Amino acid sequence: MSEKAPPNAAAVPASGAQGDIGRRIAQRRQELGLTREETAARAGTAPAYIQYLEEKSTAMPGMSVLIRLADALDVRLSALRGGEVDLPPGIGRAARHPELTELSVDECWMRLSTHGVGRVAVNGPAGPFIVPLNYSVVDGTIAYRTAPDATAATAVGTHVAFEVDHIDEALSQGWSVLLQGQATAVSDADTVRRLNALAYSEPWAGGERDLWIRIDPDSISGRRIVVRREG
Repeated sequence: MSEKAPPNAAAVPASGAQGDIGRRIAQRRQELGLTREETAARAGTAPAYIQYLEEKSTAMPGMSVLIRLADALDVRLSALRGGEVDLPPGIGRAARHPELTELSVDECWMRLSTHGVGRVAVNGPAGPFIVPLNYSVVDGTIAYRTAPDATAATAVGTHVAFEVDHIDEALSQGWSVLLQGQATAVSDADTVRRLNALAYSEPWAGGERDLWIRIDPDSISGRRIVVRREG
């Protein structure tokens, strides 16, 4: 029996090239803390249709539905359609009433959470480099995997900076955390096994990246941009 799409759905392209729209809808909805029911009410559609879009990888809603969803999720239509995936974050305009605040040490670690993608800044032979990489937070340190001959491996034995941030394009606000400390290679077999077990995923870059490097922090700070609404 063939699967029948909800009446709001447009024809599915043969290539399925638009299949990430549902994933972007789900991600943005979760960022805003909205249920499918709340999102559907905002967009004037059914919760079952939101579920269909998020779970059916080849689903492609019509333009009118996309416009309503972009408005409901407070995001640009181009971002929802994936037109900004190759652009740097923060291309929108500043909000009218931004406020820059300092994060406490506890807030910094909370935002670092247990894993994610950050950037390590190292001084290489040709000058400073900033390298994006997957990291884990283990026992109050930052740990990441790399290849012995990769740029990120030159951090070993040096004092480095490590930065993580998050940008909310729709609201023109976000936060950043900066950590500084000494980078060392992890050679103890038990510690390596523990780090492998705790790692959320393999490095996104792929390849043989079995050298664990740990950054023991001696300072951590963070800032947050919030938007104050007019009273």
